[in-house]
Amino acid sequence: MEYLDDQPGKIAELINNYQEIIGLTGEDVRREGLIKTPKRAAKAIEFLTSGYRMNAREILESAMFNESYNEMIIVKDIEVYSLCEHHMLPFFGKAHIAYIPKDHIVGLSKLPRVVDVFARRLQVQERLTKEILDVIDETLKPHGAAVVIEASHMCMMMRGVQKQNSTTTTSAFTGEFRNVETRNEFLKLIR
Repeated sequence: MEYLDDQPGKIAELINNYQEIIGLTGEDVRREGLIKTPKRAAKAIEFLTSGYRMNAREILESAMFNESYNEMIIVKDIEVYSLCEHHMLPFFGKAHIAYIPKDHIVGLSKLPRVVDVFARRLQVQERLTKEILDVIDETLKPHGAAVVIEASHMCMMMRGVQKQNSTTTTSAFTGEFRNVETRNEFLKLIR
């Protein structure tokens, strides 16, 4: 994976931009507590957007195994941390992923890694849900796949409507999960 540390020009530009932003708030960027903040912020944004430099399909393909198992596989309560593309404020919660294998299973740790690939981008929850589903469906070609994400959005909590206890749930389904009985089984198991 390519890091901004490998690109001194980009990291320097980010540092300069953060210095300017801090200065525009009325703060003194030379104040003791803020001296290293632009560099820390540059490194933070590098990490929080590292998904642009990762390939979810390659992650799944690196741990695909031929297996005749054809029952539902669920990985639930996967922590999700992302940045809202509208305000660049965090949203966070849990993702639940299921698939019914056709010819291949995938190493269980790869599903949370796929979540991170797409979450570590500027996002909206709706697209995040669909991108995770699509790469699983296209790479594993299962009988069906399902993704549910439940998240709290700081853009709704800290600013705007300021609703502290609101959560947003999104879902996406393919194949067998479009069948009400299969979908209901999945939804029951993730509760």
